[in-house]
Amino acid sequence: MDKHYDVIVIGGSFAGLSAAMQLARARRHVLVLDSRSPRNRFAPHSHGFLGQDGKAPAEIIDEATAQLAAYPTAHIASGEARTAERADDRFIVTRSDGSTSSADRLILATGVRDELPSLPGLAERWGISVLHCPYCHGYEVADKRLGVLATHALSIHQAMLVPDWGPTTWFTQGIVEPSPEETALLEARSVRIERAPVVEVLGNGPDMTGLRLADGRIVEIDALFVGPGTQMASGLAEQLGCEFDEGPVGPVIRVDSLKQTSVPGVFAAGDASTAWTNATFASAAGVAAGVAAHRSLIFGL
Repeated sequence: MDKHYDVIVIGGSFAGLSAAMQLARARRHVLVLDSRSPRNRFAPHSHGFLGQDGKAPAEIIDEATAQLAAYPTAHIASGEARTAERADDRFIVTRSDGSTSSADRLILATGVRDELPSLPGLAERWGISVLHCPYCHGYEVADKRLGVLATHALSIHQAMLVPDWGPTTWFTQGIVEPSPEETALLEARSVRIERAPVVEVLGNGPDMTGLRLADGRIVEIDALFVGPGTQMASGLAEQLGCEFDEGPVGPVIRVDSLKQTSVPGVFAAGDASTAWTNATFASAAGVAAGVAAHRSLIFGL
């Protein structure tokens, strides 16, 4: 078995690195395990993250990893954490290569996996001209012809937001039918409502020129916002017995205000534990989890 740590952080993106930084600065021995497959790996740039606006997500993570590695009690290892279990007063984490490490506390920053609609031409444009968050990417497509593809009931709220960035068409896909009140709000926002289903994304990828509808018509669109469903990117929280809440687009790990899960000694941060997902939220949650885990080592759970 590898050495014992105060805390093992599983996941080395914005949430995990932010958590580990707090623990390293508290001079605690912390191990970060990362499989190098963050949710935002499809996006060429990260926006709206204070001090990092416009940088590639991988560049931000590489810089943060190097800064963390400068602390003598911080340890970083690549590889996937396959299993995690409690053994007496500690947690045992087994990696994909069979090696194991133990710790007094765990922080799960394992993220989620997006589940995109099955639509020809959609997946290969994800993060470039097919987008999720208008706050993260809306400015870069401002004043272009924008679309919102319904995937669940919350799509109507996205359709009301997007017109601040450009002229918007909302494609209901037969999934959502607005109420008269919602229709009035959409009309007040100059949102065009299109009920014919989209069947194909058109254009020379990764850009798009339009969407083909089931009735044969083509609607000219330059960027499409989609709210995908999500699933846990890792099964560790379930293995450990953590409780979940059903979020608006998928399950999230239940945490309290200190990022403590329902399992004592296991904390969670980032997209896996909240429906409010972007880089800034993830980093802030990581800070909270790191501080809370450190305090628990002193004051107990």
